Amino acid sequence: MYKNILVPIAFDHAYDGFDPVEVAKRLAAPDAQITLIHVIEEMPSYALSYMPMDMMAETREAISKELGARAASTPNCQAYVIDGHAGRSILDWAEEHGVDLIVMASHHPGLGDYLLGSTAARVVRHAQCAVHVMR
Repeated sequence: MYKNILVPIAFDHAYDGFDPVEVAKRLAAPDAQITLIHVIEEMPSYALSYMPMDMMAETREAISKELGARAASTPNCQAYVIDGHAGRSILDWAEEHGVDLIVMASHHPGLGDYLLGSTAARVVRHAQCAVHVMR
């Protein structure tokens, strides 16, 4: 059983029949802390010039609200929206916060990432803690 679990949540794909938060709860010790994070990747400046000025703020607010609602339904659960590169940011968060398990989903990959999605593959290869990947 794990005491400090990190669950990266991506809103860009559907979870096929499983909920990573439910999986984390099953792997958690009774007094475990579960943290949900969503990483907002940096947009290239040329792309930003074609977007409405408030779109990024509205997107962040919507993601934060949805993530907060998911965390509110789970005891000892917090939610954070952070900026950065998804793989690197997940690894950094895990190290900085003493995470002992990362529970994450992997999309169905293409040829470039034959076994795992690129973010999941990076986390699995470089994490200093256990990683539970679901597909």
